[in-house]
Amino acid sequence: MTAPTASQQLLSALEARVLVLDGAMGTMIQRRGLTEADFRGQRFVSHGTICAATTMCWCSPGPDVVADIHAQYLDAGADIIETNTFNSTRIAQADYRLEAVVYD
Repeated sequence: MTAPTASQQLLSALEARVLVLDGAMGTMIQRRGLTEADFRGQRFVSHGTICAATTMCWCSPGPDVVADIHAQYLDAGADIIETNTFNSTRIAQADYRLEAVVYD
């Protein structure tokens, strides 16, 4: 017998109970009090627009920041964790001249 797939596990859990989705990623990142330099990291150090203003750079501080926020949501009882893809479109990022890195 093969193990159930992730999709099958999710459907089974949904049939059994209401699942809890994580919360506002942007709010949690903003609570960190990160600086413009934190958001720029090495990749955007010379970029000509403000990086802290766009969600595109909010994962730049490093995977440890995002992982810690996810851990907090899991500790609070979330069943499902989303990625930070809010406004990750070429059109939304054109204001910050970051449309070329949306796919990344």
